[in-house]
Amino acid sequence: MSNLKMKEAALIYLDRSGSLQKFIDDCKSYNDSKQNYAVYRFNILINPSDIVELDAELGNHILHQPLKAAQVFQSVCFIAVKTLSLIGQLQTENQINIVLKLTHLPPLPSYSLDLCHFPLDYTSQRFYMMQGIVIAMTTVTKYTQGARFLCSDEACPLSKGFQYIRVHVPGATESATVRNDFLCNLCSSSLQEDRKFRVLGDKQIVEIITTKALHAFQGYSNSQPFRFQSLTIFLRDESVNKMNIGNEYKIIGIPTCVKTSQTAVCIEANSITSCNPKVPSGISDNLRCLLSLTSGSCWKFTAILANIFASQIVPPGTYSLLKLCLLMSLVQTSDRNKELEDCLDILIITSDTLLVERLLNFSINLVPRGVRHPVSTEIFPTLSRNKYGTGAVSIQAGSALLAKGGICFIGDLASHKKDKLEQLQSAVESRSTTVYISGKKFGDDMDQQMTFPVQCSFWSFVDMDSSSRRNTQKTNTLIGQMDCSLIPANLVEAFGLLINCNESSPCHPLLPTVQHTLKKAIDPEGPLYVASKQFKTEDFEKLLSFAKNLNVEFSLEAERMIHGYYLASRRIRTDCICGPKLSASALKYLVSLSEAHARLNLRNKVLKEDVLIAALLFETSLTLKYGATVFCVAPNALFPFELCNEEYLEQRDIYLTQCQQQLQQFIATYGPGTAIFASDE
Repeated sequence: MSNLKMKEAALIYLDRSGSLQKFIDDCKSYNDSKQNYAVYRFNILINPSDIVELDAELGNHILHQPLKAAQVFQSVCFIAVKTLSLIGQLQTENQINIVLKLTHLPPLPSYSLDLCHFPLDYTSQRFYMMQGIVIAMTTVTKYTQGARFLCSDEACPLSKGFQYIRVHVPGATESATVRNDFLCNLCSSSLQEDRKFRVLGDKQIVEIITTKALHAFQGYSNSQPFRFQSLTIFLRDESVNKMNIGNEYKIIGIPTCVKTSQTAVCIEANSITSCNPKVPSGISDNLRCLLSLTSGSCWKFTAILANIFASQIVPPGTYSLLKLCLLMSLVQTSDRNKELEDCLDILIITSDTLLVERLLNFSINLVPRGVRHPVSTEIFPTLSRNKYGTGAVSIQAGSALLAKGGICFIGDLASHKKDKLEQLQSAVESRSTTVYISGKKFGDDMDQQMTFPVQCSFWSFVDMDSSSRRNTQKTNTLIGQMDCSLIPANLVEAFGLLINCNESSPCHPLLPTVQHTLKKAIDPEGPLYVASKQFKTEDFEKLLSFAKNLNVEFSLEAERMIHGYYLASRRIRTDCICGPKLSASALKYLVSLSEAHARLNLRNKVLKEDVLIAALLFETSLTLKYGATVFCVAPNALFPFELCNEEYLEQRDIYLTQCQQQLQQFIATYGPGTAIFASDE
């Protein structure tokens, strides 16, 4: 009676939810094909909340005994097929394969599978929800959805018909569905597969890690050691190719134990949804107060942020240009599974690699997808053989794809070999990377290639004082140009921003840094400055999280200024032999820099003041690459004075206003519409 009641509830649910009509439509497709199938597969969308409200026992079966619940729906669907004559070719109930697709699970701890907690439950054969980031995936292969077996004894009644049907169930291997040692229940003769009725489906294997595991890629350290382990997800049929490397997903599935060379816990995926974190509602009170106090200027707020940022690593007032660029790059990241088009790559030339590296390591921890590339691993995807013996090729993410929407800090460029630098240059220029799968090597009929978008910003540095650099230094550089002979010229050009962090310059006095280091050695945990007490790391995390989700648009005068500067700069940097030194991507970098400064100011509109900051940063970078030109920008143009008090902030505003007038004059002289600007340009 209980079983009959659940069947009635299942039929009512199918009718009310519209699934019955979809089932009838699917049956019509099968019937119209006029082809005999061993297995007829149907997906039924299940809302657990609606089912539990309708019939608690059926809801309990779906959540905790999904295989038995599928049998209930299988029986109901078979009766419907026979009653309504939906599929003329169908003979037995065993031929119907019902797959229940859940919309969600109850938001309770017992339904959540935390990848950091061991041991994992793989014996209950029920649904769990887990969340993780894809770090590897295989190519798509085939598996057996269902097969028909016949008794080998022709005299046996079961040597005909569709009595012996084997269907894949979660956790089953290929040999559990198809093998040659099955026996007839009636006469004990061996069963033989009728191969022409074998039904194949698509299969893909994906590896995920919990978001917490990203700490291992961020140079994260505390007193407590931790470990992480990837979890294998099996995707089948309509779930295949629904996941992308680097994206984060919520997965509903059934944990199972798969025995290969070693026992491993895997998940048979049932449904997949993309994860998008909540956007914070605002910034901290201290930063809100600072924003209010500096509201009369478009430049003061970001100047103060750069001045006090990372006071745990370097003293306030030092490395301000670099810190401003880091904040602007961080604010152009994204937590969402969408294309990141506004990357800001930074290459730093420095004589103090230790401090710069500490500063960059600190900064990448402020965003969820800040990845510190380990030297022992690969930046871009690599190939390996799949450990589950499916014949598929496993594609490992690499640091760049793992940092999707964030920052990939690749350390010292000199630590990478020539072929890796060429690969990096190609990825930075095209924002994509391609892996080539050799059919001969991996047992396939033909070669394949797969292209993945590279949606992260790259940070790196070069040591000015390395011995190899001192031995090969050029002497015939142009005014303002840095000697970058150790780095391939095309790679230097590919990076949007080139920054010179020379500590011996007036912008970076040695004494405050020495005092900072000594104080930190005496009291590692204590705040060294007033700014450290007022503006904590959490304040900057909240600021960046809020600012990067702002939608910004250009004002008309900002748009005119940015195009005018780009065209004028391209004009004066055009060589009659080599052509223009500014590529089309230069305009994209200028746009991204302008948007970043507006976001960092918590504005929705890009103003001409934001374009000025972008132009000064970009022109400083161009000067380091190619030397100075008519629009001559001082190396310390963005921070000409030490920001000790409000008076110096006012002086900086006056100086930047003068720079803006010079920029407008430069555009008026060399930009479009002027006599010097050729018509074809």
